[in-house]
Amino acid sequence: MGSGKTTAGLLIAEALGLPFSDSDLFLEARHGGTAAQIAEREGADALHRYESEHVLKELDGEPEVIAAAASTVEDPEVRAALARALVVWVDASDEVLAERMKSSDHRPGFDPAEMRARREPYFRAVADLRCDVGELRPDQVRDATLRALGLPAVPRD
Repeated sequence: MGSGKTTAGLLIAEALGLPFSDSDLFLEARHGGTAAQIAEREGADALHRYESEHVLKELDGEPEVIAAAASTVEDPEVRAALARALVVWVDASDEVLAERMKSSDHRPGFDPAEMRARREPYFRAVADLRCDVGELRPDQVRDATLRALGLPAVPRD
């Protein structure tokens, strides 16, 4: 949450000419609420189950760029499925993420440090590329991703 995965994901999808799928939009369309609303209404476990459902559904289809919720790396089925994808871990310090999470009420009030303690080993296991979005802009994340795919960066205007 707050990493800019939607913004960077949209730029990556555009550069690759691929469709884009976002966990926030999936939650709204399929489960009738934002992450915060679902966590409040049904609990964090249900929210995380729905977020995993999103990734598994999208990975089972045609190639696309997926902005996946961080919780999904805790699911062994998702981790196994991610083995066939290029995984970009958009990360930042806990302080940066906590500050960014305040910018919208659609995010549940989870503690970034607590989440990192649980998830970081999984991210390290599945990620092909880690981008520190405390230092990199979304276009730089896009360009790093393109380089990881062996493609040239998008020319600057």
